[in-house]
Amino acid sequence: MKILIIDDERSIRNSLKEILADEGYDVDVAENGVLGCQMVDKEKYSVIFCDIKMPEMDGMEVLDKLNEMGVDAAVVMISGHGDIDTAVECIKKGAFDFIQKPLDLNRILITIKNATEKVHLVKETRTLKKKVYGQEMIGESEPILHIKDMIDKVAPTDARVLIIGSNGTGKELVARNLHQKSRRSAMPYVEVNCAAIPSELIESELFGHEKGSFTSAIKQHKGKFEQADGGTLFLDEIGDMSLAAQAKVLRVLQERKLSRVGSDKDIIVDVRVVAATNKNLKEEIAKGTFREDLYHRLSVIVINVPTLDERKDDIPLLVEYFIGQICAETGMVRREVDADAMKLLVNKTWTGNIRELRNVVERLLILSGDRITASDVKAYVY
Repeated sequence: MKILIIDDERSIRNSLKEILADEGYDVDVAENGVLGCQMVDKEKYSVIFCDIKMPEMDGMEVLDKLNEMGVDAAVVMISGHGDIDTAVECIKKGAFDFIQKPLDLNRILITIKNATEKVHLVKETRTLKKKVYGQEMIGESEPILHIKDMIDKVAPTDARVLIIGSNGTGKELVARNLHQKSRRSAMPYVEVNCAAIPSELIESELFGHEKGSFTSAIKQHKGKFEQADGGTLFLDEIGDMSLAAQAKVLRVLQERKLSRVGSDKDIIVDVRVVAATNKNLKEEIAKGTFREDLYHRLSVIVINVPTLDERKDDIPLLVEYFIGQICAETGMVRREVDADAMKLLVNKTWTGNIRELRNVVERLLILSGDRITASDVKAYVY
């Protein structure tokens, strides 16, 4: 574990470094705040000890800078002139702890232990969120930058969003990012695949049912709207929902209340609805299979997710991302992709979009040799 000590007093820096090095820690030192921030920009530290009273850039300014940089390290402020107000201000600004000089070895070691646990917890939480909500969208092409900008603008609001796009483009990922970046991120995120639920069960699945309301209703069941109360409900493949269920969804969106199947009691719900479809809903409206009033309720914001063929510039980034992800999950040895092989992947027509690309990358990792070559792509992809 790496530790950084930022202090303008040489004796403090050196003595603390020796003590911590003896305890088995990898320790770096910086003689001022400016140098310390530069070192943090280049190295990953688990714990940073920072003096408050320093020339040029004092400890509070360093703390602000570290927050601005998004540093994950636990920052411990140290000072020989500390008081309660200073300590409180440090903690409010995100410091992990505040220690007064002269420094006590036992206190420092306990603080490092607690700080390490905190850093691990933050990393585990971030990993769990990635597993639950998905990763950031990979890509720097103009269409993806537009999508990311839309998500950043729309996520903090409660506006309903309709996500449209072909199968395999990543509509679910857009929905998860909308939730993760919203004020509802600490509340439930509930997904419903409307195409996967039989039409006779969709109402029970969405709105719940009372015990005995139909033959197999052996106990009361809370529907997806109730499960998502306070959070986000993602209605995937909304174009496949029956007209009867559409009417009930419209009522919930209009009145913010529902009734379970077999009950006439109203239940108030606070849910942000995000919907997605690969169908042209305006065509479905013309055919009479989708309600126009529901369409207008759902489409306050419309996000059109591009096909992979519309964002070919992102394919090299996606290939590298999938290689790292698949190798981490399966324990396979990471392989490099030759330039000619990458060119073939970029030029291929991707009818299955991102989903197809990931499958192809996994196939190449399994079947290729030490490197992924153009011959491998021609043999296993084309």
